[in-house]
Amino acid sequence: MSNQTSITVERLIDASAKDIFEILSNPKRHVELDGSGFVRGDENGERISKVGDVFTMNMDGPHMGGEYKTDNHVSGYAHDKLLAWKTAPAGTEPPGWEWLWELEPQGPDATLVRQTYDWSNVTDKELLKQISFPLVSEKDLEDSLGRLAAATTGA
Repeated sequence: MSNQTSITVERLIDASAKDIFEILSNPKRHVELDGSGFVRGDENGERISKVGDVFTMNMDGPHMGGEYKTDNHVSGYAHDKLLAWKTAPAGTEPPGWEWLWELEPQGPDATLVRQTYDWSNVTDKELLKQISFPLVSEKDLEDSLGRLAAATTGA
């Protein structure tokens, strides 16, 4: 068993940090970015604008017995630089995993994008019995970055 508690991937994307942030901060676009296949769509339609925002996603996965919803509590926000949220089953407080997107401009039309999936703060023993972390693989995250790169060509 691994002691790993996070996965980070990165990719240089030929788009400005502003254009990439526009996509990431719009939960309606997350279904097209999701490399795991769990995201089905956005529930509220509100753009992420600050720490404390909560956006709800429609999801589907065998780990939760099929269709379910998540509330995503925005835990980090720096315009055109950073987005982070902690995910929880809808109506509950986040149990400890977080998604983090970091954007580092590499010129006017290139951005190093780093995505981190961190489950280091999951401590609920019952949850750890139910869900085997990592639920999303490094390949899934890399696929998400590829999807983000493709989405920027139409931004």
